[in-house]
Amino acid sequence: MAVEQYAPLNTLKPVADDVWIVDGPLIRFGMPMFKMPFPTRMSIVRLAGGDLFVHSPTPLTRDLKAEVEALGCPRWIIGPNRIHYWWIPEWRDAFADADVYLAPRIKEQAGDRIDFAALPLEAEHGYPWDEAIDTLPVVGDFMTEVEFFHRASRTLILTDFIENFEPQKLGLVMRMLTWVGGVQDPDGQMPRDMRLTFVRQKLQLRAAIETMISWDPERVIIAHGRWYPANGAAELRRAFRWILN
Repeated sequence: MAVEQYAPLNTLKPVADDVWIVDGPLIRFGMPMFKMPFPTRMSIVRLAGGDLFVHSPTPLTRDLKAEVEALGCPRWIIGPNRIHYWWIPEWRDAFADADVYLAPRIKEQAGDRIDFAALPLEAEHGYPWDEAIDTLPVVGDFMTEVEFFHRASRTLILTDFIENFEPQKLGLVMRMLTWVGGVQDPDGQMPRDMRLTFVRQKLQLRAAIETMISWDPERVIIAHGRWYPANGAAELRRAFRWILN
């Protein structure tokens, strides 16, 4: 089940003015007896004064730490949903002045790995980044995922709401699984199993997608697979047509 990664890893890659991504290592996620390999990706947004918004951090290597410090000062470290938290302790230890914000149920999921105080990430407003970044929690039965929109660059930052695996980067088994799961490029979508966890919140999910489309994003960053550098609103309409139509 080989998966080709998005090299180079663990280094800043510019996306737009004051926005960068970092492609991280593969992780294995899934059922205990069958875990699939996932490429990982974090995002960093620089706000006024050099304050850095660090979304879903990947491993903090020595070289990456130096690159980040050259950009500015990490102020907020974000765990956007209950399964994106693993490397947060590394970043908290390295940047002790940063505040950690966690989506609902991360502490429950993480156990002893997140054994420190953190701030809740469950409202739309009331954050120190409000003037530059919109915040949108989307609640489902399994998890709440919190989405972000950097207004100046028109960049929407998602996590697992769209996955988009490129078949040419996959082995045969992964090509089959991603096709069945509805997460294969060029038609990456919300994984079909995740859709089931929003059955009781379908109206709220549709309203959240419509809000994101109304922001008219130019680009959409996702955590797993090829992200969308252009035509972001159109990509949202395509990816979520199953709930919008």
